[in-house]
Amino acid sequence: MTTIAENPEAGRLAASRITFRPLRNSGGRSWGRRGPEGRILVVMKPARAAPRRFLPASPFNSRPADPPVEEFAVRDRVTHDKYGLGWVVVVDDDDAVIVDFGSRKVRILSPFAKLTKL
Repeated sequence: MTTIAENPEAGRLAASRITFRPLRNSGGRSWGRRGPEGRILVVMKPARAAPRRFLPASPFNSRPADPPVEEFAVRDRVTHDKYGLGWVVVVDDDDAVIVDFGSRKVRILSPFAKLTKL
């Protein structure tokens, strides 16, 4: 048996009436395979949140409606977040427009997130 002087954890275990015996062939360590603290520590993976499900019957969890795609006509005055002020020159089947910004002509695809009609 290990004395309290040899192992401080043995004193704590003795107070709770649990005996502590070192493992054989432990190379002089009194804690054996468990580690210096005397406890088995397991590193846990962090919990990941699951994606929220869409419940079609719930009135509180309805999907937001997609905003309508803005329609442009030839000669509409528009502004773009990157290119600035321009005129619509060509409309390609509501999926693209060609806009003349003065220094360049740019083809912009639908949805027109950065393009605003004035």
